[in-house]
Amino acid sequence: MHLSEFDYQLPEELIAQQPLERRDASRMLVVERDSKSWTEYNFSSFPELVREGDVVVINNTRVFPARLPGHRDPSGGRVEVLLLREIEPSVWEALVRPAQRLNEGAQVRFGDSSLRAEVITPSTGGVRKLKFTGEKPLDVLIDEVGQMPLPPYIKRTSGSLETDKERYQTMFAQERGAIAAPTAGLHFTPAIIKALRERGVRIAEITLHVGYGTFEPVRVDEIEAHKVAAEFFSISAPAAKMINEARAAGGRVVAVGTTTTRALETAVGTDGIINAGKGATELTVKPGFKFRAVDALLTNFHLPRSSLLILVSAFAGRELLLNAYHDAVKARFRFYSYGDCMFVI
Repeated sequence: MHLSEFDYQLPEELIAQQPLERRDASRMLVVERDSKSWTEYNFSSFPELVREGDVVVINNTRVFPARLPGHRDPSGGRVEVLLLREIEPSVWEALVRPAQRLNEGAQVRFGDSSLRAEVITPSTGGVRKLKFTGEKPLDVLIDEVGQMPLPPYIKRTSGSLETDKERYQTMFAQERGAIAAPTAGLHFTPAIIKALRERGVRIAEITLHVGYGTFEPVRVDEIEAHKVAAEFFSISAPAAKMINEARAAGGRVVAVGTTTTRALETAVGTDGIINAGKGATELTVKPGFKFRAVDALLTNFHLPRSSLLILVSAFAGRELLLNAYHDAVKARFRFYSYGDCMFVI
């Protein structure tokens, strides 16, 4: 299939620049695959749409301040480093801007801290390796100088705000390692979780550290040629047991987000059983994919021509999904990370 088949028009003013005051105040478009229809709700109604015996599976990854503003040493030119993943102690893969200023051997200093970095490999697909040094543990220094890695479509003159440290993090955030939030989880509050449990719904936590693979642009015309970069995931034995027991008893597996979906569909066997374990997943979901683990999907609205939109199209059906997106635009839903959500059942 051609990438142009996963496109839609979005007015820029519908891209949410700020979170709502209340997490659970978002609008929610409920898309029913069987009837090929959709209905508008508020997210506060989500527990009413989940059945007794279902299991809601969330991603408990925690975003760390991966965006590091710095200066070229000794020239003083401004640079920005976006950490992607640590491949060995103190060595990270990263994206850098402006790219032409940071070739192999370039030195970077970060603010008034002792944190320094040297580019140790030339660019490979826009990604470089940097070796970091400092007088404190690296995680401590990153927390001191780093900023929350908000997506580039959030365009504020003030940039990242202090409130983003809390609001660009789900209430489940526990396992440090993500460079972007699993945004479907941003809508949840303790009251929503309480309401779900009172309905007899189980809550299972798994981990997938959102990395470059999730938001890397699709650069090929034929989507069959696209491959999502590897991301780390972990599913504990208790979480796998909870999911499998719910499924065996006739409950649905409700995945919160595309990252949760990819982890579950990586870990599931041909028999539909979720296997506990950890590792890297390169699973790339496209139309025609056979879903074995996920029965319903809560997700935010995604960018045109993105691997995330393609994944949700595979789950909901491309034509149904894009028609629902078209109506969401007409109804002026808020889009992307801080925006509204969609529940595909």
